[in-house]
Amino acid sequence: MIEGFKRRFRPLSVVVLAVIWVMLYGEITSGNILAGLGIGLAVTVLLPLPSVPMTWTRINLWQLLRLAGAFAVDLVVSSARVAWIALRPSEPPRSAIVYVPMRVQDEFVFALAATILNLTPGGAVCDLDVANRRMVYHVLDGRSPDSIAAATGSVRALEKRLIAIFETDTQRAHTHKEKVTPHG
Repeated sequence: MIEGFKRRFRPLSVVVLAVIWVMLYGEITSGNILAGLGIGLAVTVLLPLPSVPMTWTRINLWQLLRLAGAFAVDLVVSSARVAWIALRPSEPPRSAIVYVPMRVQDEFVFALAATILNLTPGGAVCDLDVANRRMVYHVLDGRSPDSIAAATGSVRALEKRLIAIFETDTQRAHTHKEKVTPHG
């Protein structure tokens, strides 16, 4: 029992949850701080989350900053594209489902790629096949092979950035061919 408590108790998480509790109440009092610490302790011990597996040995901060900048640009550009598709007087374009094999090896990085893609307008990750390292990606504008190739290229560019940030040379893996199934 004591060993399980030691494994579940994360002091930093307790403090962060306590700070959030105090911020929610908007008043720094001893009662709010104690209540926040108590709730933080209860949440971390009674509702534990698994530890994030940190299999990478380094994080390249310069590449992380480049990813943040590219993500900001992608948000603006893709939002404008989706707005144009929604507001233009013609029919909506055909969408497509793209099967994209992923080269990332770490499951955390794989999930992070899916999260970033889902946050960017114009596409959505429909399914993740972690065992086979494959992502099923819905592309809003799949009317031509060029538009599908552009969407797949943006997934590849994101994957390349994430590999540069999180994975070492020994973790970098093989390249697969993409398989595309249009749907409308």
